[in-house]
Amino acid sequence: MRRFFTDQVDSKKDIAVISGSDAKHICDVLRLKKDTDIILFDGTGMEYEAKILSVSSKRISASIIRSIRSCKKESPVKIIMAQALLKEKKMDVLIRHLTELGLFRWHPFIAERSVARPDEKRLAVRKLRWETIARESLKQCRRSKIPEIDILPSFAQVLEAGRACDVRLIFYENETEALKTTILRLDIKKPGTIFAILGPEGGFDETEIQKSVDYGFVSATLGPRILRAETAPIAALALAQHLFGDM
Repeated sequence: MRRFFTDQVDSKKDIAVISGSDAKHICDVLRLKKDTDIILFDGTGMEYEAKILSVSSKRISASIIRSIRSCKKESPVKIIMAQALLKEKKMDVLIRHLTELGLFRWHPFIAERSVARPDEKRLAVRKLRWETIARESLKQCRRSKIPEIDILPSFAQVLEAGRACDVRLIFYENETEALKTTILRLDIKKPGTIFAILGPEGGFDETEIQKSVDYGFVSATLGPRILRAETAPIAALALAQHLFGDM
């Protein structure tokens, strides 16, 4: 059964609305008709078995037959990643792949060596784009909950955001101890939350590493090879899911 995003659910009337690109796709490309059965999700973890009531390229309305709280595709561990801003469209690619891998929350931030330094207005536009990409990725990987995206203005706020997490890591190319060894040394069997910080193209400044360690973060490596800035977050999340999640 086909699966689409709904941006409006009226639980009292059991009606859901699909708009934007999904409505256009349903109407003009798939040419689905009234009474077609579909699956909807709203990005909060809820899914809905529904039947189409009306069709237009701007708005699809559907009758909700059954509501389902769907957690089967969500990771048992909440993995939060703070990512230093990368240039061009690398962040777009990242959020797509990280969503597929089960990311819980994403904190883009500007690091000391970040080349990309968009202003507040531009960041707001990019956040909307990242949310759209994450939502589209959910359709492919069949998750039901969109990763939270919260831009943090400073490195100090990144460190503060990770304060309450069970595992706090910062990935640094000059670290030599393998991640598995680092995790074993922490002696945490089943963490509820993992907070990982990844750097920009030029890596972290040494003062950032020192500040993070002073804040209780553990410096970790992704191996002896230098990974590209857009490769490292994917590797880090996959490893975290392998060690503690559902991979």
